[in-house]
Amino acid sequence: MFPNMRRHLQQISQERSIDILRKTTNAVLAIFDNITGYAYAVPVSPVYDEGHLYIHSAPMGHKIAALKANPKVSLCVIEKDEIHPETLTSYFRSVIVFGTARFVTDPKEKLAVLEKLVDKFAPDYRKEGEAEAHQKLAYVAIIDIAIEHITGKEAIELVEH
Repeated sequence: MFPNMRRHLQQISQERSIDILRKTTNAVLAIFDNITGYAYAVPVSPVYDEGHLYIHSAPMGHKIAALKANPKVSLCVIEKDEIHPETLTSYFRSVIVFGTARFVTDPKEKLAVLEKLVDKFAPDYRKEGEAEAHQKLAYVAIIDIAIEHITGKEAIELVEH
């Protein structure tokens, strides 16, 4: 279903791609917007866990409406982007994920994901994060992206080193 990478020598391993997903603090989520007919790309702060990416959101808005209409998404992470003007190139490393989104509705599952987000983004504030998660549980959407395909790629200059 997914095409093979044309420049396969630049493809990074699944393990390295997942490591990048685990470490990233930001990504761009792409959603098809049935209303405008355009792709809608929005920055997110994902957390990776066992073949899933989780993001939090307000429970309404453009992103939510588009996901409800079409849950198929892609997500892009750029780990490295080092410009080398003298050679008219960049040394990059990126990962693209394809998957299907669902809204987490079970309160226990939502809390578990919010705790994962706190552990990743504010580990020194776990107590405060847990308190806020409990307080705002009804006012937050949790989106679970079940990963169906991952590809990672890096500049040939990085492969050679």
